[in-house]
Amino acid sequence: MYALILAGGIGERLRPLTESLPKPMIPLDGRPILWHQVRWLRDAGVTDVVFLLGHLAEVVVDYFGDGSEFGIRAHYSYEDAPLGRGGALRKGFELMPSGTDELVIATNGDVVTEANLDDMINDFSSRVDADAGHLATILTVSMTSPYGIVETEADGVVRAFKEKSALPYEINAGVYVLNPAICKLLPERGDHEVTTFPVLAGRGQMSAVHSGAFWRSVDSLKDLREVEQHIASRTVSSQQGVY
Repeated sequence: MYALILAGGIGERLRPLTESLPKPMIPLDGRPILWHQVRWLRDAGVTDVVFLLGHLAEVVVDYFGDGSEFGIRAHYSYEDAPLGRGGALRKGFELMPSGTDELVIATNGDVVTEANLDDMINDFSSRVDADAGHLATILTVSMTSPYGIVETEADGVVRAFKEKSALPYEINAGVYVLNPAICKLLPERGDHEVTTFPVLAGRGQMSAVHSGAFWRSVDSLKDLREVEQHIASRTVSSQQGVY
């Protein structure tokens, strides 16, 4: 099973870390974000990972090599000029052997999650069996308010404060199971989330699987700290036989 990882981001909000590293290679608990992603994908049955590279591509290549040390086969797609995430995915699909897989995993290179990938694969496969036109299953997570929520009564009396509350909305978590037939609908240059995905939604060719498992998109130093705190707490719980 193949996976495509969007790993060409510059990560301007994470400077100065990204002056010498591509964003997905920023260390988390001593290892790059991509290391955590590759382990997660490998454990779900992925055998081949195509890294979609741009900014400081050589850092990723030097670290992963042929992938054998990490239990996968590593492949690399290079952008001579920025193609956008949709264009990068399209180029990655075009580099894969034709007829290799009935499904391909794709993910943003800055995502760290413990979501069950099997749930997405099962959803995708069942829908394709029922409708060959099904092209994508995406992961969604609850949107968390970045601010404290104030609960008030009708008369204006404050009853409670809640920090980082889950809002009644789901957001795209940046993890997808895709039918390779989606390739021809991806832009040659641009973002699939504003071009291809709205088309699929309008045609009813896309589904979503919600997960309440840990998920973060590492976009800031604050995100980085929170993921490292989660990894540390998970390690402690595991050592205590709780996790």
